[in-house]
Amino acid sequence: MTQISQALEAIDAANAADPNQEDGTPVAQLYGQRMSSELERLFPNAGDVLKIAARGQHIERWILARSTYPEGRAGYHAWRRDLAKHHAERVGAIMQDTGYSDDEIAQAGQMLRKEGIKRNEDIQALEDVICFVFLKWYFAPFAAKHSDEKVLGIVQKTARKMSDDGRARVLNEFDLPDELAAAFKN
Repeated sequence: MTQISQALEAIDAANAADPNQEDGTPVAQLYGQRMSSELERLFPNAGDVLKIAARGQHIERWILARSTYPEGRAGYHAWRRDLAKHHAERVGAIMQDTGYSDDEIAQAGQMLRKEGIKRNEDIQALEDVICFVFLKWYFAPFAAKHSDEKVLGIVQKTARKMSDDGRARVLNEFDLPDELAAAFKN
């Protein structure tokens, strides 16, 4: 088994413990597989570190429940920051166990903590993949539960995180209403 296969398998094994299920599959495991699938589609020449970061983007996400943090924006940001740190630590441990270098582990940690969006090509690629996964699998259920105003705000935030190329691909690949599509136009 290759080094990358061992790392991805270990991430999947960790995520198999997710008590939250979607059609009988642990939610974190399904999310990781969707991330890998979109990464392969959008960035077929991605290196091992980016592949591992994509698969581990939500590793053991259920461990830090949002409900254990205060309500409101500050609580939400604290939860997201702690999740990113947890994801980076868990993926780093798996990478260490499978023989990746300290440099590669540090790169994956930066990606998972989003340190360098808009400045680092691989971190931006990961963010674009995250946005595509959201739009492809999670946007419609989100939109069905929220007001048009909140949906527009989320779409605008999503578009701002993406690269110019990513936004252009969204416009080509998704049939969005005009008011939502406007967020992806440069």
